[in-house]
Amino acid sequence: MSQSLRRHSLFQVAILGGAVATTATLSLFGSAWCRSVHAALQDSPKAVVDQAWQLVNREYVDTTYNKVDWQATRQTLLSKNYTTKEEAYSAIRDALKQLNDPYTRFMDPKQYESLTNQTSGELSGIGIRMEVNEKTKKLTVVEAIENSPAIKAGLQGGDEIVAIDGKPTLKMKVEDASNLIRGKAGTPISLQIARQGKPESTVKLVRATIEVPTVSYSLKSEGTRRVGYIRLREFSAHAGDQMQRAIRDLNAKQVDSYVLDLRGNPGGLLQASIEIARMWIDDGGIVRTVDRKGASEEAKANRTSITKRPLAVLVDGNSASASEILTGALKDNKRAVVVGGQTFGKALVQSVHELGDGSGLAVTIAHYFTPNGTDINHKGIAPDIKVDLTEAQQRRLASNPKLVGTKEDPQYNRAISALSTNNFAQPAPTRPKPVSILPVKF
Repeated sequence: MSQSLRRHSLFQVAILGGAVATTATLSLFGSAWCRSVHAALQDSPKAVVDQAWQLVNREYVDTTYNKVDWQATRQTLLSKNYTTKEEAYSAIRDALKQLNDPYTRFMDPKQYESLTNQTSGELSGIGIRMEVNEKTKKLTVVEAIENSPAIKAGLQGGDEIVAIDGKPTLKMKVEDASNLIRGKAGTPISLQIARQGKPESTVKLVRATIEVPTVSYSLKSEGTRRVGYIRLREFSAHAGDQMQRAIRDLNAKQVDSYVLDLRGNPGGLLQASIEIARMWIDDGGIVRTVDRKGASEEAKANRTSITKRPLAVLVDGNSASASEILTGALKDNKRAVVVGGQTFGKALVQSVHELGDGSGLAVTIAHYFTPNGTDINHKGIAPDIKVDLTEAQQRRLASNPKLVGTKEDPQYNRAISALSTNNFAQPAPTRPKPVSILPVKF
């Protein structure tokens, strides 16, 4: 892209929780500059080092750079001769460590591609979830994703993958198997499959681009109540569309109330959290960001909510970033009762850039606040009803995921009780008073 970050709304380009989609990447230098850097990198890895330094220099939220002389850092970086890209990458990482910010980070080309694929909400492959079965120690299909080549070929949970394109999978790690299965859409792949009670067979498939489901939902009967249970695992580029479909389907089934499960959700795209908040909140603030110059920008509800039914939100210590934006908006607007544990406490916004050689850089560009002006960084959001799971309860739910979102799940069970006995999980009748927010340096 040739436009600079300053010409865009922060909400259009920023990401949270280390997640980014290809549509959200942005370079301050323009496509022509990137092409010239790409050419230069054939001879000098130093170009990507300077590009990374420039991005931090122009965007980083703390203009003191953690009290580091950032200009001197550039001189040190450029005074060195890098004989390999790996040496250049190591120098960039060492320079970034001075900022003492784990979210401003460098990614080599593979790491950057993985991050981009993750939160684009898409993958190129056959559409299966796999695991190494604990009992058999064999690579096993957990499920085939809807509308995928795998489901069309008849693969199902419990199928053992004996070989991938003729390569035996015995003692193969899931990550290694995934690397073999993924590939360019339209390319062929064959799997040797073993299914209980049937002889081994070879299944031939063609890889495709698949929308990864990040939203799952179901209708639950809890006494006389019809509860719509929705679990959101990540704020990917497709999360908003998937959430909208879930709410509309459950609305059509005449649910009395909702439970939105954000436990373990590490975050994702900032815009996705805003879109989803607007599905629940008709009026009020959602989030306010403050950049390095102290300029603030606020996202608000826009009277496009698609349900006003009572809502409970489940969170825990791994609910972070975009999850906390959504939780904070629902809590401050008194739209939901929040149940579970204290959230993670990440109130920083990153923008991710592709560098000239295909590597990437995530840069913290802003601090965010909940609608009431609360700074949750390093503190998290306190639930309205605190329910911490014991280690035994955590192990039980982890070992038997079918118990999550049932009466055997203490946090879900308490949310159902809250929805049945109190009335503050309702839309706020009026918008909370705005709170002035001062720039934060850290």
